Amino acid sequence: MQAWFMDDSNEDQRLPHHRNPNEPVSLDYLSELGVLYWKLNPDNYENDSELGKIREERGYDYMDLLDLCPEKVSNYEEKLNNFFTEHIHKDEEIRYCLAGSGYFDVRDKDDRWIRIWMKPGDLIVLPAGIYHRFTLDTTNYIKLMRLFVGEPVWTPYNRPQEDHPIRAQQSTKAVVKNFPITKSSHRGVRVFDDVIWDLNCRDAVKLRVTVFMPYEH
Repeated sequence: MQAWFMDDSNEDQRLPHHRNPNEPVSLDYLSELGVLYWKLNPDNYENDSELGKIREERGYDYMDLLDLCPEKVSNYEEKLNNFFTEHIHKDEEIRYCLAGSGYFDVRDKDDRWIRIWMKPGDLIVLPAGIYHRFTLDTTNYIKLMRLFVGEPVWTPYNRPQEDHPIRAQQSTKAVVKNFPITKSSHRGVRVFDDVIWDLNCRDAVKLRVTVFMPYEH
C-alpha cells in the first residue's frame, strides 16, 4: 500500500494527485489517525488463517464481495460520485482488496487529504467518524471484500457532520506522547507509551489504565 498527501487540483479524480514534490505518508502516521492496515494473500482469502484471525479478534462476522466496474454495476457513474462525496460513518469501514486497485482518501487532523492506494492484498480499517471518500483509479476496476460487525450499515453522513455524536467523540481525542503523571496527581504512575487520551474524563481513565506502569523512584 502507498499513501501520500494530495494536491489541490480539480483534474480527474482517478489520477494520483501527487504533490510536487511528492509527500509520502507513513503507516505510522496513518495509525495515529486510527487507520489500520494488514498485508494479506488475496489468492487464498477463502482459507486464509491470518484473515480468519483478524475477523475473529475484531468481531467481523459479516462478509460480502463487491466487483466495482462499469460493466458490473448499474448506475456506475452515479454510485462512484456518491462514493467520492466526503462523508463519515458511525461504524468502522473495513475493506480488503482482492483484485484491481482504487483510492481511499482520508482527512488528517489538519484537514489535509491523504490518498491511500489500495492494491491486491491490502486490508484497511477506517475508524468511525473519520472524513473519507473512495474512487477507482484509471484501471476502472476493483474487487473488494467488505467486512462488518453484525448486520452491515452502510449509511453515509455527508460533510458537514461536526455535530454528529461519533464525530464529536473523535474531536475530543488527542495523541499524548510520554505524558508524565506525578505521584501526587495519580497515585505514582507514569505513561511510557503513546496513548490516545479521550478528554471526556471517564473515558480518559479507562484508556489510561491499560497503559500506565508503576512509577519508578
